[in-house]
Amino acid sequence: MPGSRTGGPPAQRPVRRPAAPRASRESGVLALYLRARRGWDRPLTAYYLIFGGSLLITVLGLVMVYSASQITALQMSLPGSYFFRKQLLAAVIGAGLLFAASRMPVKLHRALAYPILAGAVFLMTLVQIPGIGVSVNGNQNWIAVGGSFQIQPSEFGKLALVLWGADLLARKQDKKLLTQWKHMLVPLVPAAFMLLGLIMIGGDMGTAIILTAILFGLLWLAGAPTRLFAGVLSIAAVLGLILIKTSANRMARLQCLGATEPQSGPVDCWQAVHGIYALASGGIFGSGLGASVEKWGQLPEAHTDFIFAVTGEELGLAGTLSVLALFAALGYAGIRVAGRTEDPFVRYAAGGVTTWITAQAVINIGAVLGLLPIAGVPLPLFSYGGSALLPTMFAIGLLIAFARDEPAARAALAMRQPRFGRKRGAGGTGSIRSPRRWNTMRRRASAARSSGER
Repeated sequence: MPGSRTGGPPAQRPVRRPAAPRASRESGVLALYLRARRGWDRPLTAYYLIFGGSLLITVLGLVMVYSASQITALQMSLPGSYFFRKQLLAAVIGAGLLFAASRMPVKLHRALAYPILAGAVFLMTLVQIPGIGVSVNGNQNWIAVGGSFQIQPSEFGKLALVLWGADLLARKQDKKLLTQWKHMLVPLVPAAFMLLGLIMIGGDMGTAIILTAILFGLLWLAGAPTRLFAGVLSIAAVLGLILIKTSANRMARLQCLGATEPQSGPVDCWQAVHGIYALASGGIFGSGLGASVEKWGQLPEAHTDFIFAVTGEELGLAGTLSVLALFAALGYAGIRVAGRTEDPFVRYAAGGVTTWITAQAVINIGAVLGLLPIAGVPLPLFSYGGSALLPTMFAIGLLIAFARDEPAARAALAMRQPRFGRKRGAGGTGSIRSPRRWNTMRRRASAARSSGER
């Protein structure tokens, strides 16, 4: 070893430590990101998001309906679980509709479009007949079925517009007619305006806004030109302003935006302000399930339109963000189903259902937060109301059926095998059935045979 210039032993240089930990951390984060991205891009991701997200929203909604409706039921001299039992019954029936819709082929969905539209129009017409229609909170949009049960036909009008509009646009696209503006608008827009007119006769502007959002969503998916889209939007905006200006109740709701006191001048903003109070008193983790103060007569419609406020008070910011995340996942999955399909009917129907649920959730939550006027629409799958829950769960079943019908999803579902079961032996009638082995054991056995081992 050569010496140093001074003749002494060479200076020992400090050993430089390898930067392995940092590199390993970076590689670990990158591997985690790639693994999450591969999992997110799996064929069944949309299927699991729709099924799991809707199930969690419905179950959490049942819990909050039970918590928020107890005081209202007791004030009406009813059992505390009265509204919860009715909502649970509607959820059970809706689960049957969801399962049936998720197993139906696309051809059957298209075949049901016209009967559902005709039935919805017939029922919405019956609402306006004296003695049949029932007025609730100033809006005559209900029909008494028997006992304490009522139905709101306008909720089924949303489903009818989605199915019928999707089938209409799909047939016109197959015939190359959507390039002409008259075929894009007629008869979709006149039929939608007919439904809107039947709804507005009863005074329910909130449901009319949702139907307008569905119409715009269908036109957007059909590739409506910007000028055409802007024209229809302008007409709808003018009609909306006229309807607001001619109603003192709607003007009062508009003036309550940003109100911080229950009595904001001549306008009574009690409901809007107490919804903000409920959210503000919840904090990060809430006051506890069932411990809401605002539901004790302070907050009207606590278990219907303003159930999100009670959720914020009892479950806090964590609970409300969880609900928002579930709706965001449901909306993303619906957009993914609509964007990955090659069937025009599936694309229009999935986009229409996604627009319906997302727009209604945004309008309801925006009203509770004081960012939008109170429109009187329930939170989908969450608020109390069987008439709103049943068609919404059928629409969720549509999304599940469309997600399962993707080619990659069908292949992934076909490859899935049960972990337990029995299989027949190689013999005929005298064969002995042996229990099926674990999937992991079958994979190991196949790997061993492929390598030449016996």
